[in-house]
Order: sequence, then structure tokens, then C-alpha cells
Amino acid sequence: MAHRTIATLAAAAALALGLAACGEKPQTLGEKTAGTTVTRDTKPWQGDPLAFQAPFTRGDKASWENALKLRQQGQNEYIRIGGK
Repeated sequence: MAHRTIATLAAAAALALGLAACGEKPQTLGEKTAGTTVTRDTKPWQGDPLAFQAPFTRGDKASWENALKLRQQGQNEYIRIGGK
């Protein structure tokens, strides 16, 4: 009798855990939680260039865009191997 009771309790616990895992949290659009919303940010060209980035003049959007183009050209396989 004790084995049957233990087996029943184990099956009930497994069922309860299995059903709890199937639950889905409600997903609402526009919910703002502290730490998940950026309230202020700077433009990418207003920051300092990092060590692994192509150099650009801080605050100059055209310089930043040229640095992006230079990086893209360096990642283009056709140009890297000498193609056109």
C-alpha cells in the first residue's frame, strides 16, 4: 500500500510540474518596466570611436558614415580577394 501511495504522489507531483511549465505569461505591447526602456541615448556618431572601429571624427555624421562604408568594404569578399 505504501508503494502505491508514493507512486501516486510522485505521479501527481510530476503532473503538477508538467502543467506549471505549460503556462504562458501575458505579453502586452507597450508595457514599460524599469531597466528595459531607453529614455535617452546619443547618436552613434557622437560617441568616441572604439579600438576595433574605423576612425571617424566625433560629432561628424558624414565621417561616421564613411567609416561604416570603409568597414563594409573590408568585409566584402570580392574586394578582399582583389575582385571588382
